[in-house]
Amino acid sequence: MIDAPLTNESPILAVRLTPHRSLDPAAVRILMAATFAVSAVVSLPFYLIGAWPIVGFFGLDVALLYLAFRANFRAARAYEDFHLTYFQLLFARVSARGARREWRFNPAWVRIERVDHQEFGPQRLSLLSRGRRWEVAKFLGPDQKAEFATTLAEALAEARRGPRFSH
Repeated sequence: MIDAPLTNESPILAVRLTPHRSLDPAAVRILMAATFAVSAVVSLPFYLIGAWPIVGFFGLDVALLYLAFRANFRAARAYEDFHLTYFQLLFARVSARGARREWRFNPAWVRIERVDHQEFGPQRLSLLSRGRRWEVAKFLGPDQKAEFATTLAEALAEARRGPRFSH
């Protein structure tokens, strides 16, 4: 018997979770330009009266804001992939640096553990399989975690039922 992967099997669930960012790169450029302009206008009178070191502090504020946005966008490159078929759940975590780790599970043995806070909703989601735990969707907010947990639980239930061969 040849153990070959199924290539034409359609997924029950294929999801990529990415961190939410409220500003896209174009909006950040506009914000940085506006911050620089305001900083230049406000620091000009200090320069003209001879208090030139203050100009450096205004420039430092702009530089630190720029570095914070760069770090934010670098962290946003991280993501998690979920690919579920009737025979396998593939969970892949890719770091902001591009390092990829993959785990494969039999859907019959995977369970979702959800830790809820009474006021704030889901605080942690984990995949449980054979006594091991993998925390997932760390960067999602409570509402998105609840929605993802429901979607994944329904998809896992469908995988456990097995394929339907009748039309």
